Amino acid sequence: MAGHEHDEEADAEAVAGHTRHHRSDTTVIVTDERAVRRAVRAAALGNAMEWFDFGIYSYLAATLGHVFFPSENPTVQLLSSFATFAVAFLVRPVGGMVFGPMGDRIGRKKVLALTMIMMAIGTFAIGLIPSYATIGFWAPVLLIFFRLVQGFSTGGEYGGASTFIAEYAPDKRRGYFGSFLEFGTLSGYIGAAGLVTALHTWAGADAMEAWGWRVPFLAAGPLGLVGLYLRLRLDETPAFRELRSGSAGAAGAARAGREAGRGTADRTEDRTPDRAEDRASARTGTTARGDLAKIFRGYWRTLVLCVALVGAYNVTDYMLLSYMPTYLSDELGYSDTHGLLILLGVMAFLLLIINRIGVLSDRFGRKPLLMTGMLGFFFLSLPAFVLIGQGSVPAITAGVLMLGLSLVCLLGTMSAALPALFPTEVRYGALSVGYNVSVSLFGGTTPLVITALISLTGSNLTPAYYAMAAALVGVVAVTLMKETSRSPLPGSPPSVATEAEALALSQARPPRSEF
Repeated sequence: MAGHEHDEEADAEAVAGHTRHHRSDTTVIVTDERAVRRAVRAAALGNAMEWFDFGIYSYLAATLGHVFFPSENPTVQLLSSFATFAVAFLVRPVGGMVFGPMGDRIGRKKVLALTMIMMAIGTFAIGLIPSYATIGFWAPVLLIFFRLVQGFSTGGEYGGASTFIAEYAPDKRRGYFGSFLEFGTLSGYIGAAGLVTALHTWAGADAMEAWGWRVPFLAAGPLGLVGLYLRLRLDETPAFRELRSGSAGAAGAARAGREAGRGTADRTEDRTPDRAEDRASARTGTTARGDLAKIFRGYWRTLVLCVALVGAYNVTDYMLLSYMPTYLSDELGYSDTHGLLILLGVMAFLLLIINRIGVLSDRFGRKPLLMTGMLGFFFLSLPAFVLIGQGSVPAITAGVLMLGLSLVCLLGTMSAALPALFPTEVRYGALSVGYNVSVSLFGGTTPLVITALISLTGSNLTPAYYAMAAALVGVVAVTLMKETSRSPLPGSPPSVATEAEALALSQARPPRSEF
């Protein structure tokens, strides 16, 4: 076994929390679990804050409609509020196209710190905006502006956070560690739902409309400072450091890049044989336009697959976690508190099992878990909404739980599956673009679309049909994707948890052919 590099490089690697070992023609990264867990905490907290921000807006949609929009028609107020919710998603692809390639050029850590700052400022500022009754037209204008700030910053959040965890985690445990990102998602939603429920119970509807709605938004300021502190303490990911040093090997990275670029939808596409120039460009820095052109030109098939997976996942995600309380209160006449309490209980249950789903995806593969979730939504959405429509607490709880168990199969697996679609040199940028384009088109518009469709059709089962259509797209996308569990990330060397695994891996490699 070869020794460490010279002392300066060894010291830098020790700081980064990983060790490199060179054996014959390959590099193996031995991770430090303490460093991995620090990275997971910092990334998951940022994700929790993102969904706390978006969760409180969802759960306060009716109240915000009263505060920020004219009061002629309650349905118009609600649609206006959801339209403002959706507008943040329209700018997310722009944020992804700016922050994603930037993360591939200057590093994941710096960009994630920047997105955290912007997200906290945008959310905190919403809590300070005067009402429509006070400043009239400027109230919704300011609300939309700070929602755009939120959306722009969030465009660099998920792609960076999932990339950060995936590149720190050992290959055989990427599903487990990746599931903590969505553990943060559920924690953020639970924090938002719990705070809004407590405020509704304690202050009452009139006080919530007068001042109570501001409290959750203002809480984002201190949370943002904590998240920023944790992220600034981290070091760059091992995979990105390897890319920058070039030690992953030009030939291996080129082969992996071409395989990932062809995507799982079609492996027969002709491609430029050598991507070494692209890799060198990524290391030395290129223009944002050049980065985006490389992503769209070289990886468009994989981007389409990513958009389909994320679209199916986000329609069901936002339908259950964001829209369901409004559906229960506005369409079925439930009180805000009762609807939130039911959803809160179901989310707490999902929080207890989501890491087990990550472990299962490491053991059995990403595709079986993703397919289970998609088929669950396809076959169970209609029965679930029929149960929810019965109106009793047991029936609503059973229906929401059926949807939740389908969703947790996606939540616990997707954050490990998506980063593995793209090679290291374009992972942050490509994932940010694909993810945010899909979320913009399908995720953030879900509450608005469902509310409009219910108004148009008069059927309270419309959300079920919408979820089934999304799930059908997801089934096709999962069928076409490649299984990536327990394998190195494309364009990166193998990553293991122990020295013994590194030795076993090197001994298991077949000898190089001389012919």
